[in-house]
Amino acid sequence: MNKILLTGSTGFIGRAVYKRLLLDAQYELLLAARSCMDDLPESIVQCQISDIDGATEWQSALEAVDVVIHYAARVHVMDDHASDSLTKFRNVNVSGTLNLARQAAAIGVKRFISISSIKVNGEKTLPGQPYTPDDALVPMDPYAISKLEAERGLCALAAETGMEVVIIRPVLVYGPGVKAIFRSMMSWLSKGVPLPLGGIDNKRSLVALDNLVDLMVTCINHPAAANQTFLVSDGEDLSTSELLRRMAAALGVPARLLPVPAVLLDAGAALLGQRAMAQRLCGSLQVDIGKTCELLNWSPPVSVDQALRKTAKHFLECRAK
Repeated sequence: MNKILLTGSTGFIGRAVYKRLLLDAQYELLLAARSCMDDLPESIVQCQISDIDGATEWQSALEAVDVVIHYAARVHVMDDHASDSLTKFRNVNVSGTLNLARQAAAIGVKRFISISSIKVNGEKTLPGQPYTPDDALVPMDPYAISKLEAERGLCALAAETGMEVVIIRPVLVYGPGVKAIFRSMMSWLSKGVPLPLGGIDNKRSLVALDNLVDLMVTCINHPAAANQTFLVSDGEDLSTSELLRRMAAALGVPARLLPVPAVLLDAGAALLGQRAMAQRLCGSLQVDIGKTCELLNWSPPVSVDQALRKTAKHFLECRAK
């Protein structure tokens, strides 16, 4: 039986990971988070970690652990202009991650799976030029810089200690309970708000929560995953307009989309100080998951429409309460 330490277990992705692992008797779980959860089976051990930084003590949590799945992080916040923002991201995402990894290697952990971000690659792609794991990396904000520094530190530690490191860079993750821009779009559609997004001819890669979790679980034991970096998506890229239409279908409502040119949307967003939001809605960001699929003999088990229906169902149930 593999003993797995999962950090960030109360988060959007972390909860989905431990629920998936609960279904497999070959895993013994230890969950680390800021606060303990009350609705867990007695077989799951919890470890309360108040802060993750370069001084966090992990020895007791790491005892007899085979694999660490490290999801906890200081997350990206749009339009974060704090003067010490990079320092704060580094304290958690770099110092905290590498401190955990060093202690894991010292105690004999076999594999360390780190959830990074596609923002390490950059913020946008040109048509027909999706990101690959081996591209030149162009992080554009403090969060992305901290994630890249953590990746490089982990790779150096793997070479030094022999502990296997796996890095996964997800694109935008959606699924039941999703928040931020994805939830906002569902809310706009469900209320029948006309949206000026009917003429957006971009391409964006997304990843359903179930698909990301499936890849993470695959990487626990797969021998070919050792010391590799993987990009992950649903394998089907959509324009914002197409995403909204298919999201509306999942919600059972019409998509009221107005064909406003992207250049006008960008200009309006600039005037309102919402350039980052406009880039997410109008720009392209595609990833090539060929390496992930070929090396691991893996493919996304859930289609976009299946995942949208599941996400919409949860949204509508929560709204009805």
